Amino acid sequence: MKKQGSKVLRFLYTNRLGRVALRRLVKREVSQQARGLFTSSVSRLAIPLFIRKAKIDMTQFMPGPYRSFNEFFIRQIRPKARPIDKTPEHVISPCDAKAAAYPVTRGSVWHVKGTDYSLAALLGSAELAARYEGGVGVVLRLTPDDYHRYCYLDDGYLETYRFIPGVLHTVQPIAEKEQVLAVNCREYTVLQTEHFGPVLQMEVGAVLIGHIVNYHSHHRFKRGEEKGRFEYGGSTILLFFEKGRVRLHPQLFKSGSCGREVRLRMGQTIGSKEK
Repeated sequence: MKKQGSKVLRFLYTNRLGRVALRRLVKREVSQQARGLFTSSVSRLAIPLFIRKAKIDMTQFMPGPYRSFNEFFIRQIRPKARPIDKTPEHVISPCDAKAAAYPVTRGSVWHVKGTDYSLAALLGSAELAARYEGGVGVVLRLTPDDYHRYCYLDDGYLETYRFIPGVLHTVQPIAEKEQVLAVNCREYTVLQTEHFGPVLQMEVGAVLIGHIVNYHSHHRFKRGEEKGRFEYGGSTILLFFEKGRVRLHPQLFKSGSCGREVRLRMGQTIGSKEK
């Protein structure tokens, strides 16, 4: 993955004039205006070009027609294209993503790709952050070519839901110094899971996708059941597990320490219950 990002992103994040424009672009109202364009009927003309550029295999998805670009972007996948690992003790990825895992250190500090995050600031709660001290977190970064719906990773019920307002930076690596995970609009739920204890799942919005759609605020869920979706753009899901709950695949931690990511598909195993 190219650290520098596209020419447009390099201009916005490294050029003085670009950063002036960036202050406007990251505002939520700009994302809402863009959403109006992406849901218009004329936007469907961009679909064929996007499919070619992103090299999307459309045989994996339910057929259209799509009345707008946004309808195409949130298209549903054929069930057999994303088989869900049903082994109860296996941790699964809730989405398609480029992923890496990191430990949560003492003081609830999370060191992600050279950036230190306070978990308390990220969650807006020191008490909740303390629950995950000594545990692990996973960054699941979706890009526009990914399937933008996500599922529950185990059986259980929703304990807590919260929306935290913010801005909408890109989630690409070029914006890491902006501490995007802690300043972008985000929502989180604490999932009381049957096999992994209280898992915190956070959805983070990004530039041109301030619209996170979670379907439930109070709900008993099943592994693999759809939890929600992102509308147009790239976006990120964060998972946090308490200390001693899970053993994630070592490759996820190795990739995080090298500044790389592991390619995952929704329903794929990423670890197991700690024995």
